[in-house]
Amino acid sequence: MRLDSGHSAEGQATAVIVDDDEDLLAALKFSLELDGLRVITHRSPETVDLKDLPERDVCLVLDYRLPAANGLELLERLRAGGGKQPAILITSHASPAVRESVRAAGATLVEKPLLGDTLVQTIRAVLAARNDPGQ
Repeated sequence: MRLDSGHSAEGQATAVIVDDDEDLLAALKFSLELDGLRVITHRSPETVDLKDLPERDVCLVLDYRLPAANGLELLERLRAGGGKQPAILITSHASPAVRESVRAAGATLVEKPLLGDTLVQTIRAVLAARNDPGQ
């Protein structure tokens, strides 16, 4: 299903989460929906198709360590296909090299464990920066 506006009927911003940990994916979906976001989940980078992503008010939340391709590789594939969605990479114990790669890709890094409302605040900040006309 194509979502041209990126909004549900209530005008919600959308988080597209890609993580192979089914339990974490379910917990993040539940938590972010409670915080008012619309959530689309994928357990594999292969199932993420740019044409199925909302075009605006969407933030990608990508696990760095995925089985088939890491989150940066997925982001690179989406960007090569014309995707311009802001992205957050989540990982545990990010090395300096990973931190630099995330920064070079224009993404934001959030480290696990995902405590409190850090992820939702980061999603909202990334979307606000993207929607700021001065940016």
